[in-house]
Amino acid sequence: MRVIVTGSAGFIGSHLVDRLLADGNDVVGLDDLSGGVHVRDGVELWEMDVADPALAGRMAAFRPDVVCHLAAQVSVRVSVADPAGDARVNVLGTANVLESARLAGARKVVFTSSCAVYGVPDALPVPADAPLRPASPYAASKVTGEVYAGMYRALHGLDFTTLTLANVYGPRQTPEGEAGVVSIFTDALLSGAPTRVHGDGGQTRDYVYVADVVDAFARAAGEAGGGGRFNVGTGRQTTDRALHTLVAEAAGAPDDPAFAPARLGDLPAMAIDPSATADALGWTPRVDLAEGLARTVAWARERAVARS
Repeated sequence: MRVIVTGSAGFIGSHLVDRLLADGNDVVGLDDLSGGVHVRDGVELWEMDVADPALAGRMAAFRPDVVCHLAAQVSVRVSVADPAGDARVNVLGTANVLESARLAGARKVVFTSSCAVYGVPDALPVPADAPLRPASPYAASKVTGEVYAGMYRALHGLDFTTLTLANVYGPRQTPEGEAGVVSIFTDALLSGAPTRVHGDGGQTRDYVYVADVVDAFARAAGEAGGGGRFNVGTGRQTTDRALHTLVAEAAGAPDDPAFAPARLGDLPAMAIDPSATADALGWTPRVDLAEGLARTVAWARERAVARS
């Protein structure tokens, strides 16, 4: 299978490139290298903006079977500060990917969405057919991408699958710039730096390991799941305070965070129900949180040694 991965040098995208190559696929990456530097040797990389009109010509020459679209502006705070910039990447970029895929004769686009599209949920874990209530420009851009993908399927026959991701963590996620709390806790605890938990530590999130996430992408790149939205998460909630304890245990560090004021706009709780994903794609998360954190801490420790 011939696959293009947009956002291929980023945290999740780089793991997906590795998985697709291991499965015997012919892979090309696309990334502007603004937020990721994990470039796989021997894999062709198109260093370009996802909204660049030149993408259509490049994609037509490669003639992919599938495009896995992960390139995005991923910061909620940046989207609030610069909604037009967010829309340029996440809406115009997605439209450009879909049109380029159509012109190239691709079979399918696997679109990356976020559990942010659900807003404040009625109940947890959130099912994949729950109402969409975007509460930020970022979340709105992801909903718009889903609408565009559905329109291209209806109008042009270009298939799609949307994967709605929980909080993804694992090796290659770093605390510089926009990063997950797992990587922030990990690097601080390994270096002996102070850590802090916002609010009373009771806020919850659904943490899913990156290898499980790319397994969902690999499955969605096949024939199954056409036209559907599928949650990629564990369905389990972990509080910020409990997460700190788990990371501290994995790092062999003191479990003694400071507490900071709650951040305006943070959801109090989130977890997404993956049961429909299991039914449609045969996917279930396999790496539990303790094991995933142990792997993440081991990678971060090796990275710190290499940089010292």
